[in-house]
Parts: sequence; structure tokens; C-alpha cells
Amino acid sequence: MQKTSVKDIDLLDSLSTAVVVLDGELKITYVNHAAQTLLETSVNQLLGFPFRQFFAHASLDMQRLDEALQNGDDFSDSEVQLAFNDGRFVLADLTVTSIEFNAAPALLLEVRKIDQQRRISQESQQWAQQQAARELVRGLAHEIKNPLGGIRGAAQLLEKQLDSPDTTEFTQMIIEQSDRLRNLVDRLLGPNVPPNFQWHNVHRVLEKIRTLVNLDSSHSVQVIRDYDPSIPDLWLDQDMLQQAVLNIVRNAVQVLCEQPDGEIHLVTRIERQMTIHGVRHPLVAQIKISDNGPGIPAEIRDTLFYPMVTGKKDGTGLGLSIAQTLVDQHRGKIELESWPGHTEFTLYLPIDKKDSTE
Repeated sequence: MQKTSVKDIDLLDSLSTAVVVLDGELKITYVNHAAQTLLETSVNQLLGFPFRQFFAHASLDMQRLDEALQNGDDFSDSEVQLAFNDGRFVLADLTVTSIEFNAAPALLLEVRKIDQQRRISQESQQWAQQQAARELVRGLAHEIKNPLGGIRGAAQLLEKQLDSPDTTEFTQMIIEQSDRLRNLVDRLLGPNVPPNFQWHNVHRVLEKIRTLVNLDSSHSVQVIRDYDPSIPDLWLDQDMLQQAVLNIVRNAVQVLCEQPDGEIHLVTRIERQMTIHGVRHPLVAQIKISDNGPGIPAEIRDTLFYPMVTGKKDGTGLGLSIAQTLVDQHRGKIELESWPGHTEFTLYLPIDKKDSTE
């Protein structure tokens, strides 16, 4: 266990890394300036309060902090999810060191926010993997469609030569199942109609979805809106965008339908200086679709947008893949953050000047 003096602690104020010292009860006994900025809380409202109370969720196992304190252990954890009570979300690398502070065992936490460049790099890698998976599925889909057409045609010819109703039943089954598989393959290939881009108010698209879901009497889920009226018209295909958002909202409704207090929030904001697939945009429209469901399992979170990946028993795993494809056609992207009790999909769409597309 390292001993830390008051003089050493004073030097921590000059660091850009957030530093927090926790006492034996995991209450905050010191924060440097960077930590106050990270927590967006003044020192007077931090000292003496339990560290965990400032987070709605943290992927860090708090029991691990207890064990480190008791055993004098040190450890590090990368890409820790920190969701604050005010709705903010931070991805950070964390280092925990056992120290002696004010003559008592304590923990020194170093929290380093993952910088924007690293997130952009991760996003580019994930997008490239998704594109590769999509191309693989498309190749397989085309290979499947050809023999399916032959099987269906052979079944139709065979049906014309058979007189028995019993055997005709079997040929009909072959035709029906071939059609079902062909429909599945067509969905795997995604939309085959070119986009019809025009200037549209994004809130009109969202209002159609909100009204549609709220009028459905088969569930009690409420869709709540929080729009930024300053967002200008966007250059988009309203049917495609509506389908993309509706696929995400329908997934949320299916998860929440068994909850008496299920809520979906549609929030729009303007984001500045956003990089999407390597292109820097001065202004983008941000569409957040969040729900208070159980969250998405960690084991499928990174591959959720791949075709045929789903967390539902009866799901096809195509809804989010199609949504991703539709948003890609708008030069946009979708980000996902999820933890128990909260799932949030964020769509980013470039805001163009009208004279740049005319």
C-alpha cells in the first residue's frame, strides 16, 4: 500500500486525468479539478458522499472496489461505462491504486475519458466489419436465390403432372416454403428501391411513429417526445427514415410490453463537429430513441447490427441490420449505449445547406 501525503495530493490538481480518493466506506474524500469537471459537481457536493450514488449505472463492479480496499490490491479496467444520474454517458479507462490517506487505507481512482479519436477509430473498425458481414450475407443470399427458383419451378411442373390431391399437397408445401425462404433472402438483401431524397421536417417523420405506437391498444407503452424545434429540414427519404426508426421503436415496444411503466423517449438535438465514417460535418441532427427496458446483453452488443443477430427468442435479427443500412444511405450512423434499465439508440444525420443539394 502506497503512502500519499497532502503535498502529493495537491499536485494532482494539475493533472488532466480525473482523480478521486475513496475512504474505507467508499466515500469521496478528495477530488481534483479534473474529477469535478467529469462529475460536473462542486467539491462541496462531492466530499463525504458515496462514490456510487453519482451514477445511474457503471459497468465497474463496485464489489471489486471493496475487495481492493480490504486486500490492498491494485487493478485496471478499460472501457468502463459510466452513466450519470443526469443522463450523461462516459466511456473511460480506470486505474485503482490502494494508498494510505490521512493515516487510513484508501483507494485512489484515476479516470481517463477515452478521447474522441479513439472512439472514431473503434467506430470505423466496427463499421468496416459490419460492411464486410453485410457483403458476405448478400453474396450468400444471391447464391441461395438461384437454386430456390429452380426448386419452386420444378415443384410447379411436377404439380401439373400429378393428379392425386394428396401429392399436390406436398408440391404446394414445397412452393410455399420456397416463397418463404425467398422473402427472407430479399429482406437480407435490404431495400432494392433507390432513395427518394427531398427536404423534410424530421419531426413529422417521428410524429407519425409516435402516433402509430400510442394508438396501438395491444400494449401500454408510452412514447414521449422531446424535440428541438431549431433543427432545419433535412435532405432525406422520409419513408426510409421512418422504417429505420420504426424498426428500433418496435423492438423496444416488444421488450417493454410486459412492463407496466414502459416508456420510449424520442429526443432530437443538434450536434456540432461530428465525424461520421471519416467525414467531418459541421452540424448533424441527433435522434435519440431510449427506453427503460432491461437492457441489451453485453455478449451481443457489439454485433447487434449484424444480420441474423438478435436477443429475442422469435426474432429474425434483421430489423436493426436494415435500420443500419437505411441510415447509411443517408450518410449517417447509429450508436448504441445500453445498461440494465436503459437502452439508447442514437441516429446522427448530416444537416446540409439547401443550396448544396440543389
